[in-house]
Amino acid sequence: MSEMREKLHTTELYFPEDEEIMAEQLQCLDRLYDYNQTRPTQLGKRVEMLKEMFAEIGEGSYIEPPLHANWGGKFVHFGRNVYANFNLTLVDDTHIFVGDCTLLGPNVVLATAGHPLVPELREKAYQFNAPIRIGRNCWLGAGVIVLPGMTIGDNVVVGAGAVVTKDLPDGVVAVGNPCRILREIGQQDRETYFKGRKIDESVFEKAKSIQR
Repeated sequence: MSEMREKLHTTELYFPEDEEIMAEQLQCLDRLYDYNQTRPTQLGKRVEMLKEMFAEIGEGSYIEPPLHANWGGKFVHFGRNVYANFNLTLVDDTHIFVGDCTLLGPNVVLATAGHPLVPELREKAYQFNAPIRIGRNCWLGAGVIVLPGMTIGDNVVVGAGAVVTKDLPDGVVAVGNPCRILREIGQQDRETYFKGRKIDESVFEKAKSIQR
């Protein structure tokens, strides 16, 4: 293994155009290309391909093509029943972890790679990678961007278009650029779901019977 390849997961600066890195990465991208060429009726094939492409992907998880990923998902770990809508971008130069039952809206970007601010190194394409961790049962709205090294707790809702620049704790609604905590998820969210529309208590009883 080359010196540069060893630095992918250490947050150290490295040169991503190293020959060994490029050869391995292109093989992953070929497989990603094949995934994005599948037909809508080939759901079973897509599921099997994701199992081959990703580091881990749990039962019931699914990603709508087109999917974009630097390494074709090689360093991505999805739990069970994760759903990602169109145009998910995974800058997966190092590990990305997404917990069970998390929803990723269209055009979400999870970016583990960064570059030095000093121009002499940046013009030579040097970069570093820091892992992203997203908890269980989260919802990231359309166009959310998560920056390198961020951790998002369980049961978090991130509003559409937010840019996550700091870690988020469990059970909050967070919005904006830069993303900030708006409030905790609480009783009002159990009572209404959209513009004051009431949640019938029977829905909670029905939900208990659904096995996921």
